[in-house]
Amino acid sequence: MKIKTYTDLKYKPTRNDLITEYYLEPRKGISFEKAANHAAAESSIGTWTGISTLNKEIARKLRPSIFKINKKQGIIKIAYNQEIFEPGNMPQILSSIAGNLFGMKDVANIRLLDIEFPKKLVESFKGPRHGIKGIRKLTKIAKRPLIGTIVKPKVGLNEKAHAKVAYEAWVGGLDVVKDDENLSHLSFNKFNKRITETLKLRDKAEKETGEKKIYMPNITAETFEMLKRAKHVKKQGGEYVMVDILTSGFSALQTVRNNVSQIIHAHRAGHAAVTRYQRHGISMLTLAKCARLIGVDQLHIGTAFVGKMAESKNDTLEIEEDMEKEFITEKGHVLEQKWYNIKPTLAVASGGLHPGSIPKLVQYMGKNIVMQFGGGCHWHPKGTRYGAMGIRQGTDAIMKNIPFKEYMKTHQELKDAIKKYGIT
Repeated sequence: MKIKTYTDLKYKPTRNDLITEYYLEPRKGISFEKAANHAAAESSIGTWTGISTLNKEIARKLRPSIFKINKKQGIIKIAYNQEIFEPGNMPQILSSIAGNLFGMKDVANIRLLDIEFPKKLVESFKGPRHGIKGIRKLTKIAKRPLIGTIVKPKVGLNEKAHAKVAYEAWVGGLDVVKDDENLSHLSFNKFNKRITETLKLRDKAEKETGEKKIYMPNITAETFEMLKRAKHVKKQGGEYVMVDILTSGFSALQTVRNNVSQIIHAHRAGHAAVTRYQRHGISMLTLAKCARLIGVDQLHIGTAFVGKMAESKNDTLEIEEDMEKEFITEKGHVLEQKWYNIKPTLAVASGGLHPGSIPKLVQYMGKNIVMQFGGGCHWHPKGTRYGAMGIRQGTDAIMKNIPFKEYMKTHQELKDAIKKYGIT
């Protein structure tokens, strides 16, 4: 049996459907409708030609429906019966809706813009173990943004030098310090020793400042090695682990979520390979939804063009301000919407930030974020502590609603940073 078309513009999706939105460009000589139908077929029950094994019952029950076509904008929306997806299996879901269709000959470009999961699939995932409330409770920071840094240089420091940089950031006023995405277990910086040395100085910083301090060690490795590393971190008193979620893979991430009790900080290293080209690939919005369902507690989402990365304000804010309400249960951005049993995930802004970025960053993204400063913390000629002080002072000014130009008069470190970088 051959299904001539999956297009049904009168179809009204139900709450049992998984909904996808794609940007589509057909290959030259192929109609938009034909390319759209081939994409729908390839991502579900069909293939490039009629097949005798596709019986009427399968076609009736499991066929997808292209219920929206906008050729002018290049947009299609497809509804899939949830029964073609395995609950709790993100790799299988993405192999369907974000798999072979990217390489189809009839398609010049196709980009998965958004995905809406039905209740059955949402509830099949565990989501964040701690979520925003758990992070706020641990850090004892109720309302203001969390502020942190990444130890720089990315690689090169030995374990004690790494720990010393972290200590200077903490006593300078920052809440969190994390490893960079490519720092794991290296010849000059062994993982276990780095954890021991850094957490030792974390404890020292907490005693000296009277504030809770957080270290996020990068456990990224082969899956079982990640579990071993997380266990070591916990044994040493660490409450966080960091995972490069895309290079590790969603399957490995699910294993970590299911077996690790610490808060999971998700780095998105590698995302631009699939998100940067606006006409092909997968949007960061889609990846963010998948990561939250699997269970990351914190997720890098960008800086709304404030920082160094090649992303637009909308690329970041579509995650912060996803306003598709038809298949969600409560207003709010995608990391904090009410998703049945799934706790909210805390957004992380990172990439080329400095104290002068703080006003616009908070304006765009709100106060329920983690602001991570790398070079914008370690630049100060007197050292990391003084760069951290400028960041804390800038954050305090925002919380007190005092203009930077006024606050700088009595806060030298903030003044130093603004003199160097300006206000974004």
